[in-house]
Amino acid sequence: MALSTHTTPSGFLLPSIHSAPPFFTHQPNQSTHAHLTEQWMRLILTYARHKRLFILRVEDAEVPGGDWDKILRNERINRQIPPSYLSSLMAALVVKNLAVYELAKQTHAVLLHWHLPEEWAGVLHSWATATGQLNTILTFYEISDPPIPSPLSCILIPLLRRAITILSRSNRAQIIGVADGEGVRFFVG
Repeated sequence: MALSTHTTPSGFLLPSIHSAPPFFTHQPNQSTHAHLTEQWMRLILTYARHKRLFILRVEDAEVPGGDWDKILRNERINRQIPPSYLSSLMAALVVKNLAVYELAKQTHAVLLHWHLPEEWAGVLHSWATATGQLNTILTFYEISDPPIPSPLSCILIPLLRRAITILSRSNRAQIIGVADGEGVRFFVG
């Protein structure tokens, strides 16, 4: 059977390796396993960026029709990734600092870094500068759910907080308590 690429309904191009049945199972050969792990990590992060997905859960391997269904299963070859294999891939993402566990002391969900927190900090400061938000106090909600869609639309608050912390260290932002939670003020930098 010839391997071929496939495009999902959202326009995401699945790599040809996604059509290989061994891709969906943990391989005993260390070299093959390492290669497939790298392929999976790249696929997970590029798909997450394409679909603007921030969280990956072990349960996603068992949810037909879910957000991750198009990459975690391939109905054309009747394969899907087992939850245990997805869990090991999530651990590999965490080891490479491409994800963090969503909550401390659990290993069932990760917050994906398809942009590293330092990159999000740059995106955040560029957005604040471009939209004239310097020296203005904004709530986290105003940033993550702006009236005009932005690269920060739907960003998760923990990731936003990490980006703001990075900006704070370089004196380009300051976290401020506001009536309905937390806010931030951005500075020229």
